[in-house]
Amino acid sequence: MQLEIWSLGKENDAFIDEGLEYYFKKIRHYHPIRLTLLQTKGKQATTDIERVKLQEEELILSRLQPFHMLILLDERGKALTSPQWAHQLQSFMNQGAKVVVFLIGGAYGVTDVVRRRAAQVWSLSPLVFPHQLVRLIMAEQIYRSVSILNNLPYHHGERE
Repeated sequence: MQLEIWSLGKENDAFIDEGLEYYFKKIRHYHPIRLTLLQTKGKQATTDIERVKLQEEELILSRLQPFHMLILLDERGKALTSPQWAHQLQSFMNQGAKVVVFLIGGAYGVTDVVRRRAAQVWSLSPLVFPHQLVRLIMAEQIYRSVSILNNLPYHHGERE
């Protein structure tokens, strides 16, 4: 099963790229993984939020394929523990998912169309984080899930 993190927004700072590569290297022993940055063309007028969201919707939907299992990250989504994340990944594998896409939406969230396309909506926290940091947190949590599933000592909490 391939794992992809899709994120709207700007390029990563060097320290984020370094952290991502650190976790991706560990994850790649078990699953192919990559980060895809999605950027709309031209400078967005932030005064028209709906227009921005529609441009991002078009970009997201143009990349989604029928074999993608889309997991949307949103602060209003379902909060899962790390063992529950691992359980969900195992469930996706058991279902035969080819590619799981974790989508970090734009600064204003996503449209209802994108939300409905998602198989699940997860929350990392009720707090709001910068996109770059969310990318790094995602990589760490995916590695933690892989560690739980493979009985590696990285995760010291309870395994559900």
